[in-house]
Amino acid sequence: MNFLDGSLFPENQEKLVITAAPYGPEWIPSDFPEDIPVTMEAQIQKAVDCYEAGASVLHLHVRELDGRGSKRLSMFNELIAGVRKAVPDMVIQVGGSISFAPESEGAAAKWLSDDTRHMLAELTPKPDQVTVTVNTSQMNVIEQMDVRDIAGTSLAEPDGFRAYSNMVVPSTPSFFEEHVRRLSAAGIQSAFQFYNINSYETVERLVRRGVYKGPLVMNWVAIGGGMDAPNIYNLANFLRAIPDGSMLTVESSMLNTLPINMMGIAMGLHVRCGIEDNLWNQSRTAKMTTVQQIQQLVRISREFGRPVANGRDAREILKIGVFYDTVEETLAANGLAPNPKGGQQGFLRKAA
Repeated sequence: MNFLDGSLFPENQEKLVITAAPYGPEWIPSDFPEDIPVTMEAQIQKAVDCYEAGASVLHLHVRELDGRGSKRLSMFNELIAGVRKAVPDMVIQVGGSISFAPESEGAAAKWLSDDTRHMLAELTPKPDQVTVTVNTSQMNVIEQMDVRDIAGTSLAEPDGFRAYSNMVVPSTPSFFEEHVRRLSAAGIQSAFQFYNINSYETVERLVRRGVYKGPLVMNWVAIGGGMDAPNIYNLANFLRAIPDGSMLTVESSMLNTLPINMMGIAMGLHVRCGIEDNLWNQSRTAKMTTVQQIQQLVRISREFGRPVANGRDAREILKIGVFYDTVEETLAANGLAPNPKGGQQGFLRKAA
């Protein structure tokens, strides 16, 4: 991704797409009862509130009435249908890690089988996106958290701490190649979750081999614990690798969330916020609801002079529903160099 003269001028940037992650599957309702919806009606209303505050993408997880994260696809279908009816323009992004929450007290957080995860391609009504992880990695979401971030919450309890600090993302080629094929066949966009430059490079190879033929829509996940660290050096290194035609959202955790998002806003990237990522204001004097976090980003973006995307804008920026017929078309649309032909060397950025 290149930054030329004028790249930081708002008139040369896309409208800001804000992704809201309001369901916080790692928390239990008592961790933040004011902002963790439990009933289906409350979960639908939370999506409406986020959209009205300025978020155009909803990162969706579902809770059962007992407050635990749901693993029932029927619950996902019900919530997707409710959100689609209430805010039809909002982009619905289902979190592919639908098993974040332990099933019972003291149970280790674990991911579902590949067969079950593939069933996300069969959700009805279908979501616009499903997040796709690439390459197996540690996912210690607590590693870069301060002890004050989790004090008094379920993550500070021994069972919760152990479960969420020992999570592993199982994503081998046999899983993610088949997964993107099934999602594409269903007309669902793969929203790639990149933890470092290596996971991006794997997806570029999928594109070059014709496994994935769609827009490169991605999150740079900077939470440590096996993912990138939230700093400008890692971000800049990642940006230098990705093509100009891609769409990148930046994501971090706790008090790193706001500064990383501010960098993203300034550079013309896109942002994510919500209680799944952060519970606090920057002084840790009070918890912030997802809606308050969205409103903060809207204010900051307007100060930069960058308009905020509505749902229709976001669908155009994300190229929802767009797929390509050939490898060559996919490479060109994403701003990638064509596959080399005999005798061709170098890092071409357009066809010779």
